[in-house]
Amino acid sequence: MLFGRNKKNPIKIADKKIVEWKYATCGYCSTGCSIEVGFNDEGKAVSSRGVADADVNRGKLCLKGIFEHELFTSAGRSLTPLQRDNWHQSWEKTSWDSALDKVYDGIKTVQEKYGRDSFAVISTGQMLTEEFYTLGKLTRGLIGTNNYDGNTTLCMASAVSGYKRSFGSDGPPGCYEDFEHTDCLIAWGSNLPEQHPIIYWRFKEAQEKRHFPLIVVDPRVTMLAQNADIHLPITPGTDVVLQNALMHVIFKENLHDSDYIKANTNGLDELMAEVEKYDPITAAKICGIDEDTIRSVARLYAGAGAAMSIWTMGINQSTHGSDGVVGINNLALITGNIGKPGGTSLSITGQCNAMGTREWSSCSGLPNHRLLENEQDRKDIAKFWNIDEEFLPKKRGMFQTDIYHAIEAGHIKGLWLIATNPLSSLPNSERVRRAMQKLEFCVVQDCYEDSESNQYAHVYLPAGTWAEKEGVMTNTERRINLINAIIPPPGEAKPDLWIFNQMAKRFNKDNKVNFPDKSADIFLEMGSISKGRLADISGMSHALLEKNRGIQWPYTEQQAAAGEAPPAGGKRLYTETATFRYADGKAKLIPLPFIDNNEVPDEKFPIWLNTGRLIEHWHGRTKTGKIGNNNKYSPIPFIEINPDLALELGIKRGEYVRLVSRRSDAVVMATPTHRVPKNMVFLPFHFHDCANRLTLGLLDPHSRQPAYKQSAVRIERLEDQQAAAQLSMEMRNF
Repeated sequence: MLFGRNKKNPIKIADKKIVEWKYATCGYCSTGCSIEVGFNDEGKAVSSRGVADADVNRGKLCLKGIFEHELFTSAGRSLTPLQRDNWHQSWEKTSWDSALDKVYDGIKTVQEKYGRDSFAVISTGQMLTEEFYTLGKLTRGLIGTNNYDGNTTLCMASAVSGYKRSFGSDGPPGCYEDFEHTDCLIAWGSNLPEQHPIIYWRFKEAQEKRHFPLIVVDPRVTMLAQNADIHLPITPGTDVVLQNALMHVIFKENLHDSDYIKANTNGLDELMAEVEKYDPITAAKICGIDEDTIRSVARLYAGAGAAMSIWTMGINQSTHGSDGVVGINNLALITGNIGKPGGTSLSITGQCNAMGTREWSSCSGLPNHRLLENEQDRKDIAKFWNIDEEFLPKKRGMFQTDIYHAIEAGHIKGLWLIATNPLSSLPNSERVRRAMQKLEFCVVQDCYEDSESNQYAHVYLPAGTWAEKEGVMTNTERRINLINAIIPPPGEAKPDLWIFNQMAKRFNKDNKVNFPDKSADIFLEMGSISKGRLADISGMSHALLEKNRGIQWPYTEQQAAAGEAPPAGGKRLYTETATFRYADGKAKLIPLPFIDNNEVPDEKFPIWLNTGRLIEHWHGRTKTGKIGNNNKYSPIPFIEINPDLALELGIKRGEYVRLVSRRSDAVVMATPTHRVPKNMVFLPFHFHDCANRLTLGLLDPHSRQPAYKQSAVRIERLEDQQAAAQLSMEMRNF
């Protein structure tokens, strides 16, 4: 009776009076969730929901996607172009023609004074693919600088490099459906529940049905590690040692697939000679995983009917990142786990269209995985674009991470930043800041005026964001998804494609190179030069993509003409014998000596610094920091610290501490937890002027990706907690 008298009112969901739902694809991570945005009768976006008949997310969205419609009215959006003669001066509002003329004059002045390559262009992983393709045509075909890269160098370059080294081409060979067929999964430095929640749901649903073992390799007890059958808390930076030890056991116990290796690979003898050095006893002393566990994992993986590996930044962001990817590929190849259901090495991509920039931006070469180093590729694209072949460089220029060192050294004098913010995202950010102050001309093109890097710009170009534009993106499993322009950019802001085409008119005064205005036409142009290649999209169109809620490449013109329906899901690469992208069709088994060049804890800096993501935030919080329902979960920078270490240092929960590295320092709040070992702290990288003040600038020799996860710090307790709190508040502000 007591419960009856005090019964609470049922929860009521507010009626947002939605009159129309408009289709798009989520613009945060690379999962590729189909999304619909609801508009009320005043034309305002008021809700987001997942699309039920989309294979990727099947009606689900994560915390970021649920509130994505709030981006349209978020703070910091600029409504007009800005310009000034010196970054010390105040901004002046200007017209688009004046701003674009100033950009054209600035680029030409720098190049005429210092040479074509003295001006650099750095883009993003968050534009639409047609925009990437158009920017590549503008940069490679008209502006002519070879120093052109994307900020995917900071997240996916090691995956790209590793795929190319092993298979002869970029492109993940597997798909999400592989979770439903695998008999064993190893997750290398990947925390799906917080990084890619919908992929985690796909994995977890499959695991609950089939009960396959999950092995998580991560120095931290992540959410995924908490659900693992076996957790391997590896010493940071030693993944290659563990991989070599696993292969040592597989070969010693004759668990490898000799027939597959013979038919599909080269380099077996060299690989076996190298891994012979990494017996489990020797490896255990380096990687921190005991010898019996190494043997058990090797047997479990090699004995599975189908086994797959996934990875994210825990592998990529290392001085051994590219080697770590090759090691994963080696394991897959020697056990015959490429190109079959449940058997794959699947990189879980970071940004929403990092795959699109890898495929079409021409940052690392030319469109559709063509190489500047390949004479025929240069001839083909020069002819298609109607430019002089000799205008194209014969090898790729600097990676983004090298461009800033070249600015520092005075070799690069001008910079165009497009939807990327190096002062937040690059390691050793104070060094980057000093470099940017030396630029003679800088352009920032972004949807947010309050980007930290904008303080050193001479021109600011306000761009549209996400579904204010029309075009496609490619997700982790090579699925191309359509985004519709469901709302116009605010004020005078323009889609990136419009900006690139307006710049092209200034460099292309004789109209020699064709620049279509409509993204659907650009997509068809891209399809025409993809014919016969690995990433063949010639059978696709915008309309077909929306109808099918995305299509995985390859899908060819011949398939479409024959009436063959696009695959709903489960498209894999290298499913036939000897179909890898080297001349003989075989993949390479590559020996991986371990070179110990990590920054490691010592007496002065005794604590490992580990960085990573939170589910509620995205990159530098430029977006999610302005959305209350995201930001409220983690509004200030904090560290996870082991309770025993906190006790030793006299640090209580909620107190502020100072982290000090060899580069700089940062003030953060302490959160004791057993998720990290006593000699490590975990620091989310999302907060401005925090994590990347501390991180190390060492780069992978193949991918030039930074080693964000191999730094050492010391922790200082702060006596004046009120002043520390104020400083932390200032560091979180934009």
